[in-house]
Amino acid sequence: MKPIKIDGRTGEGGGQVVRVAICLAALTTQPVVITNVRGNRGGPKGGGLKNQHVTSIKWLAEATDAEVEGLSIGSETVSFFPRRAPSELMQRNINISADSGAASTLLILQAIFPFLVFSGNSSGDPIELELSGGTNVSFSLTYDYLDQVLLPVLEERFGIQVERRLIHRGWSIGPSSRGSFWLKIFPLPLGQPLKFKAAVPRTNARPYEVTSVDVTMVVPGIVHEELQNALVKDLDVLFPGANVNFKLVEDSHFETRWYILLVAHSKDGRRWGKDYLGSMPKKPKMRAPFTGQVSDRLCRGLFKEVDHGGEIDEHLQDQLICFQALCSGYSSFPRGDGPDDSSGGVIIDALGNLDVGGSRMRKEKNHVPFGHGSLHTQTARWVVSELLPVVECYNKGHLIKGAGIVIKDPVSP
Repeated sequence: MKPIKIDGRTGEGGGQVVRVAICLAALTTQPVVITNVRGNRGGPKGGGLKNQHVTSIKWLAEATDAEVEGLSIGSETVSFFPRRAPSELMQRNINISADSGAASTLLILQAIFPFLVFSGNSSGDPIELELSGGTNVSFSLTYDYLDQVLLPVLEERFGIQVERRLIHRGWSIGPSSRGSFWLKIFPLPLGQPLKFKAAVPRTNARPYEVTSVDVTMVVPGIVHEELQNALVKDLDVLFPGANVNFKLVEDSHFETRWYILLVAHSKDGRRWGKDYLGSMPKKPKMRAPFTGQVSDRLCRGLFKEVDHGGEIDEHLQDQLICFQALCSGYSSFPRGDGPDDSSGGVIIDALGNLDVGGSRMRKEKNHVPFGHGSLHTQTARWVVSELLPVVECYNKGHLIKGAGIVIKDPVSP
């Protein structure tokens, strides 16, 4: 097959282009060549492949018996020619360890997870995966967000089942450390497509009614009480009547390690996440108001996500594009950008049928990043359209008709 060529400078021009393109190439056994890898990433470290990209591509290459060129840190061009389908994956106990403890295990997972979801076998065996590296890394989702936001939505809306356990935290800030987590993934049965299940229709007017907020805080023990009081106060102002549940309160043991995740839950089952990863200021005069400032900024950020009127938060939106592109039929995760707070006026019922009402379905051109949402979301739509040309996007990308990928038993006629 002639390889699909991807310019890594397109859209957000970072690692997401690499992760999504290589993952879909491996899953569909299509060759791909990516040039100008992370071409929009300037600064002293520049572009090219980073440790987490090399780690994930190396594993996918082994799993698919792919021919690969340019697989080294800093490489600006990488070619990937897979020869085996996901159904030929024999491994059911997988260990992947990044060379650097600061490399994000969650970004590695993003690149291989859809492949594993489609790696079912005739025996229906689950896949156990242990990933070692960073679990709390700057500019990356964290294990806590994966556990409390992404995986629950994938199970509720696509039926993807994953058991998980954090083994140890690994940070990109503070003293060097290495963490790991364990997953048990239950792949789709061979011959079965991924299916979308629409959310229960909302029961209240915009904005959504938040009934509870879960709090995860891994910060120095000396600020636990102060931070808890600040969060309760700020959340009570923004979400009056909502229960505040401190799901995890843990001592990070270092002033340089602060991680806080807020997850809002609505009466009708929606959820939104907002988190913070950072360090306490070094200057003494800036430390006193720091806890209150973090709480205020984080709580207001969560309120903004809910008040936007959509079903999901900004960061979750781009994480779901790949699964929407792979599934059978239509799917939608409106973010409140379209009329009537739906997929541009188009509603999907519980059976996956469309109700367009008086609205128009406007098919989008996909030769460039497009649609509502962040630049990461727009770029993800473009990448999946390049790898899966049958994918159709409508109404600024709110509505996606997936490719309906089905992996067949390799021994079947």
